[in-house]
Amino acid sequence: MTKNLDPFEDAALTTILVVSDMAKSKSFYVDVLGVEIYREYGGDSLVLQFLGNWLLLVSPGGPTEDKPDTHFMPPMDKNSVSQSFTIRVKDCVRSYQVLQ
Repeated sequence: MTKNLDPFEDAALTTILVVSDMAKSKSFYVDVLGVEIYREYGGDSLVLQFLGNWLLLVSPGGPTEDKPDTHFMPPMDKNSVSQSFTIRVKDCVRSYQVLQ
């Protein structure tokens, strides 16, 4: 694909995570994982840079004018997965021990 026709030139991929407790989530990502805060939006959303990727943490919310049937909700059941990402590390056991 030629550079002039590449729709993804200078683009970035952002993972959006709906969280039920913004303060607790922020503490985990920043204090435990060492993620860099890029921008905060009044406690309702938080943009993070992590391992060359963007994470957008958002609070639950109802529909908007452009998406009247869309609701942003955190997982209802901690045993069900609707969103996931992985972090590849050199030593999985050591990383797990650090995070504990």
